[in-house]
Amino acid sequence: MNSMGKCFTEEQEALVVKSWNVMKKNSGELGLKFFLKIFEIAPSAQKLFSFLRDSTVPLEQNPKLKPHATSVFVMTCDSAVQLRKAGKVTVRESTLKKLGATHLRTGVANEHFEVTKFALLETIKEAVPEMWSPEMKNAWGEAYDQLVDAIKSEMKPPSA
Repeated sequence: MNSMGKCFTEEQEALVVKSWNVMKKNSGELGLKFFLKIFEIAPSAQKLFSFLRDSTVPLEQNPKLKPHATSVFVMTCDSAVQLRKAGKVTVRESTLKKLGATHLRTGVANEHFEVTKFALLETIKEAVPEMWSPEMKNAWGEAYDQLVDAIKSEMKPPSA
């Protein structure tokens, strides 16, 4: 059980780990695909990224998009894999506080998290079609929801 009272089961962990082990070697391509899906569903989300706002090149050619997309995808997947062992959301590169502050500052709203979840699940489904199942979808969905809950809990304006 984690602090949100949700349980990430051993079976869910196994599904997430198994699929991530297959996807890991393509995380750059998959990360880019993941973000392109987000922007396909919600083109206005591009405004949330300073490096895309004044960009004149096609999205997939923007030099900053792929590295950013890759790091977000890897962090999300690593967080899912660690969830049961750690008993809570753990993120490397940046702290939850920093993630919360960034998401707050850039104006990320609940619907952005929903679009991102849909895009993530679609990306994983396309990456491991032979493994994909309703159980796997639920496992990744649960891991994503817990990561988002942790980020949202840090999305508070700095105290005056």
